[in-house]
Amino acid sequence: MTRSTPFLVLGIGVAIVSTASILVRYAQANEASSASIAAGRLTIAALIMAPIALSRAGPELLRLRRKDLLLCAASGLLLAAHFWTWIASLEYTSVANSTVLVTTNPVWVALLSAWLLREKPAYAQLVGVALTFAGTLLIFFAESSHSGQAASPMLGNFLALIGALAASGYLLIGRNLRSSLSLLSYVWLTYSFAAMGLIVAALAGGNTIQEISFNAWLMIAALAVGPQLLGHTAFNWALRRVTATFVAVTILGEPIGSALLAWWLLDEGFVPLQLAGFVVLLWGILVAAKAERIGISKTLTAEHTEDAARNAENQNTHRGGR
Repeated sequence: MTRSTPFLVLGIGVAIVSTASILVRYAQANEASSASIAAGRLTIAALIMAPIALSRAGPELLRLRRKDLLLCAASGLLLAAHFWTWIASLEYTSVANSTVLVTTNPVWVALLSAWLLREKPAYAQLVGVALTFAGTLLIFFAESSHSGQAASPMLGNFLALIGALAASGYLLIGRNLRSSLSLLSYVWLTYSFAAMGLIVAALAGGNTIQEISFNAWLMIAALAVGPQLLGHTAFNWALRRVTATFVAVTILGEPIGSALLAWWLLDEGFVPLQLAGFVVLLWGILVAAKAERIGISKTLTAEHTEDAARNAENQNTHRGGR
């Protein structure tokens, strides 16, 4: 693996998850409820992963500590809350507005990471977060100025913001668990707990499988395989190699891809201020990426220095023994 691999994986993940809002809109157009879409997405993903997780990570799952299991459950419930509130937000506000607000989590992650994970962001990372947040605000205000087609923008914006807060908790718990738990075990357990929580929520709301049309199921299945399994698994893979703050900042590229797809497929246009926000947002991601690359380089250099010193010490000890 090269130093650029985590960044490439994150880029592919962002491109894939950018299709999520469009697929959700199509599922909603086929009269599937938000709770059903979220539950179906996570359930299909968990079922697809089940045989792989049980066959390859079975021994690790059996040795799982109670603390880690509870953390996986908490992560899963936060993920469930994230998807439920975000998908619901797309019923009331535009794609650009919803995806921009739901990806403001770098602000919350940056504030909480130093306290919970003792990850102090470098100055350049803070600048990157500030730029991405500034770009987010520009897009938000621009979109709000021409969101006349939205049913209830304020409600949709609020739901998307709740989704961002839930996603921040999910990322932070994942960063903590990924230091001791394999990617496969963590992802499958988290998706499974999220699916169970969403199924309960959907049934409590009076939703049944029979009410979901075939076309809606196709969209839900595409959500499960694409954005869920490929996209979010890419983010979880990267969490062990880069900081939670940088992953959260990179995910801010999703609104750009989603807004472009919405413009192309749903006829949701742009205004100049919104395009300016995209430029500022991308600039912030690039600044944060550069800071992260420097951090990885320093870490690798330090590790190589420590290994060289350790080898030299071992050789001296071995010579002395002779």
